[in-house]
Amino acid sequence: MTAPLTPPRPTLIADAAIDLIADAGLRGLTHRAVDDASGLPAGSTSNLARTRAALLELVLTRIVERETADYPVLAEDGLPGATLPPRDLLIEVGAEALFQALTSGRRLTLARLELALEATRRPELRAVYDRLGARFIRLAADLLAASGSTDPEADARRLIRWCDGVLFNATAGSGHWHVPMPEELRVDLDRYLAALLDEEG
Repeated sequence: MTAPLTPPRPTLIADAAIDLIADAGLRGLTHRAVDDASGLPAGSTSNLARTRAALLELVLTRIVERETADYPVLAEDGLPGATLPPRDLLIEVGAEALFQALTSGRRLTLARLELALEATRRPELRAVYDRLGARFIRLAADLLAASGSTDPEADARRLIRWCDGVLFNATAGSGHWHVPMPEELRVDLDRYLAALLDEEG
């Protein structure tokens, strides 16, 4: 039997750092703690990411990579040959991605929320956060334009704000006790898109 492949060292380090942030917040993130958590020799993390800023960028990039791994439609290259109409695709991918972020990906979401707050105090992290997030806005704008939006860029920002609100509410906000199921999320997205696209106007 072939032994499972060991992930590359940057992946081991980034994943260990994500777990540390999810468990203890950013106060628990040190280069030494990541070395210990990843099972790598002392100094491995600092050799890869010498500064805290570099470590935070590594972590944030890995979070986006893991969050989008199951959704080729979220890839940097744009839309592959999607079989659903754009509006239906927004609803389906949006609901599934949100549900995953609140369940199996909850630790990634916790870490990302911690980094979002840290980005308000670190301009260099803010730049990375915004650059990585821009792909989601571009994709949403493309899909909204194809769905009939008359202002897809503004509507994309509105949709992303709604998604961020759902994630915060069900993770750390007043709705933390209730994880909406995919069907509930589909219904909510359908209603929100109807308002954005003025389908009843």
